[in-house]
Amino acid sequence: MTKKQKLELTWIGKENRPRLEPRILLEDPEKSYHARHRVTDNDLFDNRLIFGDNLLALKALEQEFAGKIKCIYIDPPYNTGSAFEHYDDGIEHSLWLALMRDRLEILQQLLSNDGAIWVNLDDNEAHYCKVLCDEIFGRVNFVANVIWEKSDSPRMDAQFFSTRHDHILVFAKDAAAFKVNKLDGNAEGPAEHYDKVDENGRPYYLKPLRTMGGEDSRADRPTMFFELTAPDGTKVVPIRKDGSEGRWRWKKERTAKDKHLIEWIKGRAGWSAYYRIYGDQESSRPPETIWTHADVGVTELRRRK
Repeated sequence: MTKKQKLELTWIGKENRPRLEPRILLEDPEKSYHARHRVTDNDLFDNRLIFGDNLLALKALEQEFAGKIKCIYIDPPYNTGSAFEHYDDGIEHSLWLALMRDRLEILQQLLSNDGAIWVNLDDNEAHYCKVLCDEIFGRVNFVANVIWEKSDSPRMDAQFFSTRHDHILVFAKDAAAFKVNKLDGNAEGPAEHYDKVDENGRPYYLKPLRTMGGEDSRADRPTMFFELTAPDGTKVVPIRKDGSEGRWRWKKERTAKDKHLIEWIKGRAGWSAYYRIYGDQESSRPPETIWTHADVGVTELRRRK
């Protein structure tokens, strides 16, 4: 009988874990303040600024907020030795991983089922942290690696490459429950790729109903492989360019419900199924994984003339 193994990141001392007792937070009345009265019923008086070891603080928050936090953003030490004077940022790599693991595990417990965590790092540790988060949150709950252009000009003294970006790793507590707000669409009307118009004058473009790119084989999603009927009665299944069996983008139920959006095109190899995407239905668009400095700003503080 073989022991079941899993893919994981290992480091020196990974098996060592701190013994954490339950903690409580004590309020300092001299440092607590807020508005004297509420202006509206939506005013919040529960913001907290916690001073102390963040691991102990997270342990104290766990009892009250476990499963209740929808969004967590952390900007941990980059472990480069170049941070602030009193910030322990140059610790040994294995110790950094252990410190992150202990905190990320509690943060995962704090997240609500539809919540997500955003981890801001640079190239020094981002890729190790990605694998660590895969282990803690589950690889299926990885949402995105956002590239943030943190500088608007090159570093002329760089030894090799002038680094102008940071990483923001986004993980959901449960990717099936997580939703991200979309951005406002183009107010000037549909883009040029909406190159077709239907019988009612609505602009649209066509996209292959067969999945393209990664995870496009029948083995990846067996239930997404089934027959569709072309206009002349021909039975069509999704076939990849190499001749192997592929899969559709839609489930069988949706192909029946949205049959009016499917458009068939006959070529030399036979019928191909496409579906319509209308311009007036896309009044919003998903956020992208590249954030330019023009949109989100830079890290440098510049002296104004």
